[in-house]
Amino acid sequence: MAATVIVAPAGRSSWDEPVRIAVRGLAPGQPVTLRASLRDEKGALFRSHARYEADAGGVLDLARAPALGGSFTGLEPMGLLWALEPEKPLVRLVKRDVQTPFAVELEVLEGHEPEAGHLLGRTVLERAFLRPGVRRVPVREGRVRATLFLPPGAGPFPGIIDLFGSGGGLCEYKASLLAGHGFAVLALAYFKFGDLPKFLDNMHLEYFEEAVDFMLQHPKVKGPGVGLLGFSKGGDLCLSMASFLKGITATVLINSCVANTMTPLHYKDMIIPSLGSDIGKCAITESGVMIYVGVWDNPLEEPNYQSIIPLERAQGPFLFIVGMDDQNWKSEFYAQIASERLQACGKDRPQIIYYPGTGHCIEPPYFPLYRASMHAMLGQAILHGGEPKAQSWAQVDAWQQIQTFFHKHLNGKNSVQSSKI
Repeated sequence: MAATVIVAPAGRSSWDEPVRIAVRGLAPGQPVTLRASLRDEKGALFRSHARYEADAGGVLDLARAPALGGSFTGLEPMGLLWALEPEKPLVRLVKRDVQTPFAVELEVLEGHEPEAGHLLGRTVLERAFLRPGVRRVPVREGRVRATLFLPPGAGPFPGIIDLFGSGGGLCEYKASLLAGHGFAVLALAYFKFGDLPKFLDNMHLEYFEEAVDFMLQHPKVKGPGVGLLGFSKGGDLCLSMASFLKGITATVLINSCVANTMTPLHYKDMIIPSLGSDIGKCAITESGVMIYVGVWDNPLEEPNYQSIIPLERAQGPFLFIVGMDDQNWKSEFYAQIASERLQACGKDRPQIIYYPGTGHCIEPPYFPLYRASMHAMLGQAILHGGEPKAQSWAQVDAWQQIQTFFHKHLNGKNSVQSSKI
């Protein structure tokens, strides 16, 4: 018997857009296994599978039928994507070229794995990172090395600068997806890209000030200010930008520190030292993965107190997104310090959203959890934390929270927009 795998909406879809997966042409109650696989641009293979039974009409609808086992269990309509696992350990799924989609192969096999039988049907799901009409514009303006993503239409659009963490390079996939929701987003590199410094060493805030000026002067960017979106090391850089630079309207921080980390930060005649750390405090799992969370010094204790970013100068509002199983550093503790310090100097209390069971690397929706990976700076496997189901739910919710926050504060309180996830 041949079966038909159906995906709705049909055709290419955005990576952050949910799809409905169904199989028709099965026998009533027939046991089947669904498999998903994709290869990234470097050829790394990622796979998932789940066991199901067709309904009385011979139809299997993942929005109605719970998985009976495999990579996940229960009612998880997008489980085949967020449960993808690398064939080789410690390989992270990232999108390096946002101009091409990921091709996800979906297969339905007779019976239940590991005794699944012959192939009954297949289809290929294309998951894109540029929605129709979104423009990708490489930026080489002064010292700024970045890519600007512009939504379709005349604009101007609310502007956001997106900063990734300590891995370096130019990461575009988050910015490209966010542009599909009505924002002009600048994915900004700050080391290990082109003619930028090869190492994260002695950062200068003037570089980031130049990026802010570029955005505010761009005819497609709506003023009078821009938003900042920072993850990990990019988060404490955004916190410093909001504290020292003009033209910052709203800031979102994903698992970020309240202190300057990893390298001294310079701005004019000021230097914020790096928060101290002791690699000797690092724990190692039985499998040899580094648990880094305990190496950082307490920023509330001298001499580390000087590394805390001076929030009395900060321009709000702020949204802190916190994974409560963050194994890179104490994001929950840092968000609380930031909240207390902002309120102590007369600023509004920041919004803090806590996600239980969620690790350090909170990505856009449907990216699989990478609980551990090779750290680009340390050259060692490092634990990030998180549990697959909790992380998947958190990523969907956080993505909506980010959009709502920026639409509210960059467009004005009376023009809040939202996009369905």
